[in-house]
Amino acid sequence: MQYIIKKIIILVTTLFLISLLTFATFNVVPGDPALLILGTEASPEKLQNLRVQLGTDKPLGTQYTDWLSGFVRGDFGNSIKYDQPVKDLIADRIPVTLTIALIALVIILFIGIFLGVYSAKKQNTLTDRVIGIFTMISISVPGFFLGILFIWIFGLVFKLFSPGQYVSYQEDFWGYLKVLFFPALAIAVPNIAILTKYLRSSVIGEIKSDYVRTAYGKGNKENHVLYGHVLKNAMVGVVPLIGMMVGDIFSGSIIVEQVFGLPGIGRLLISSITSRDFPLTQTLVVYIAAIVVIANFMVDIIIQIMDPRIRVQ
Repeated sequence: MQYIIKKIIILVTTLFLISLLTFATFNVVPGDPALLILGTEASPEKLQNLRVQLGTDKPLGTQYTDWLSGFVRGDFGNSIKYDQPVKDLIADRIPVTLTIALIALVIILFIGIFLGVYSAKKQNTLTDRVIGIFTMISISVPGFFLGILFIWIFGLVFKLFSPGQYVSYQEDFWGYLKVLFFPALAIAVPNIAILTKYLRSSVIGEIKSDYVRTAYGKGNKENHVLYGHVLKNAMVGVVPLIGMMVGDIFSGSIIVEQVFGLPGIGRLLISSITSRDFPLTQTLVVYIAAIVVIANFMVDIIIQIMDPRIRVQ
């Protein structure tokens, strides 16, 4: 219990520092946000009205406390570009990004774990070398290029989906999943290669352990030993990598959503940056950072459950 409380304190402190750093980045740097948004030809009245709307007419300390208290209450302010509450904009876009992330994570775990264990099982064989070549190529190819490749192959050649066409989950749920599958796959492929490579090394290291020889000595079959004993211990060192992949999934979705023309958080972030919509940009940056931090917090808890020695330490 003390371990969990300690991690919660670290989580809250990290989120506080992220909010402080994000606020400082957008408000301490030289330049008037109102002037950057409206331009030098804007009238003093318009500039002052925008300063009041942004809250930049107040001292920095007051600006931060007002922004942080509003953030905690779920009041993120209004978007300058869209003239809508930021929370409504995020609520409209968040299902797309979260669905892509969830599909990508499921693909990564299922394929990455299977290939990692299978490659270790077939160590130094032709199959192992083929999987090794796949991982090297996949790690080298960026997600946005895979997105373009998937649009060409699966969209234009095989007609499995219509590039640039988005179907809401409220209209057609299966059509919605079909549209988001290939963007998720573009994000997943490089991470599958990384997970395969790390898990292969971890499994090979565990295979040499005494408990594996004991399990074989008791008459257990190879697959039972690999997936029932070795995989559990090998995953202890790989789970933190999966937590790091969550951040890569969300950062990758920023570009991939733009490539596929999907109305997700990533595309909204790019739009807010180009239009200098500071309230929206600040909220999205904190939102993405918070998801990554919370994901790593969950990873620490999962590792503690998987490896009781951490609780003792």
